Amino acid sequence: MSLSARLGMYGNRAGSDDEQTEHGEDTEKRTSTTSQRYRAAGRQSADPVYDVRLRIQRRLADELGPTLYSSRGEDEGLDARVREVLSDLLAREETPLSGGDRARIVKEVIDEVLGHGPIEGLLRDPSVNEVMANGAKSIYVERFGRLERTDVEFDDEAHLRRIIDRICARVGRRVDEASPMVDARLPDGSRVNAIVPPIALDGATLTIRKFSATPLTVGDLVSYGTMTRSAAEFLDACVRGRRNIVVSGGTGSGKTTILNVLSSFVPADERIVTIEDAAELRLVQDHVVRLESRPSNAEGRGVISSRDLVKNALRMRPDRIVVGEVRDAAALDMLQAMNTGHDGSLTTLHANTPRDALSRLETMVLMAGMDLPSRAIRDQVASAVDLIIQITRFKDGSRKVSHITEVVGMEGDTITLQDLFLQEINADTPPHLAQLKPTGIRPRFVDALAMYGVTLPPGVLGGGKR
Repeated sequence: MSLSARLGMYGNRAGSDDEQTEHGEDTEKRTSTTSQRYRAAGRQSADPVYDVRLRIQRRLADELGPTLYSSRGEDEGLDARVREVLSDLLAREETPLSGGDRARIVKEVIDEVLGHGPIEGLLRDPSVNEVMANGAKSIYVERFGRLERTDVEFDDEAHLRRIIDRICARVGRRVDEASPMVDARLPDGSRVNAIVPPIALDGATLTIRKFSATPLTVGDLVSYGTMTRSAAEFLDACVRGRRNIVVSGGTGSGKTTILNVLSSFVPADERIVTIEDAAELRLVQDHVVRLESRPSNAEGRGVISSRDLVKNALRMRPDRIVVGEVRDAAALDMLQAMNTGHDGSLTTLHANTPRDALSRLETMVLMAGMDLPSRAIRDQVASAVDLIIQITRFKDGSRKVSHITEVVGMEGDTITLQDLFLQEINADTPPHLAQLKPTGIRPRFVDALAMYGVTLPPGVLGGGKR
């Protein structure tokens, strides 16, 4: 499907929850959702339904025993079995209960023994894209790009630790005093970070970044104002023309979303190898090999780093290598891949500006422990990277591409850059409302695009310098 066709499809999703999550809506539009507050099951100790729920939950644990701690993948009938036993226990319960009370008990017990306890409702809420538990009694969510505190609470610190332990057990990880930090991925792709005492001074902390059920498309980003149609057409041509691209931005700015959209531009007849710490990319092409790094086991062995995977990917006959994020010495191997025939590779990194992105790349190459002079590293960077896309998250929660910058080459010991698209910010326009506009500069790789049969659409670069 052509880019124009994909851009024309965005209207069909104008009312989706992902639109609100990605772009950030006006506060008034959130009223109906935020009014539905979440209450933890244990908030009111005098609540008789709460007492019944605890009693039934204990009986359920006694009856099913270790089965409750099995992975869902190992026992596909666990959900049905729990519901069957729960129904029987409720039928034998002597306390008078209304239909609503019974439904509430069923929901809370299911959430507790099979889900994520009191935060299960938050994880189901499509308008929430991140859940943050700062201890048992302080739980925040990010909704529409803004942080807000919820009424949800865990019963106590031990309750929160049980939920963390269950999450870790399901993905084959553990967290305790000997190993107080863990990064993991839920079966649905959501990213989990947990940190417990003694490192976390105020109690265990749990952060879950939800995995979007419906990935955003280029048309969505244009409709939300993340980028303009002309910028999308330009990036489409650059990807098809096998330019090496780095997406730069801060935490939560939408780097992975941009990377996923860029990956969708790769022709379907190419072999793509993706490398991630937590698999989030969802490519639409058929010929995709997905690799995920592995942390060390309980004995401190068995780690497979992103750098190991990048090296291995070079032996897999890839047309494209897509690295979810470079944050360490893997940057050296990524640059080597870009410089040794794997044109069209894509990656992301954390940086505030395109110039900072180059400095971070240089620093990460030095982390490889090789005694390389700065000039040699900069030569490698200038030769490997063609384009830097800078994405910025603004105070209102919106994310926008602020720079599309070409890496021109070396001038003395300095890597030279030129902005091809730039967000025009002035005193009369708030930064989050500023538009991304072409500077009119013609990129030096236009002729290289022609080698792959790619030409830039007329007028995409504006009418400035040629």
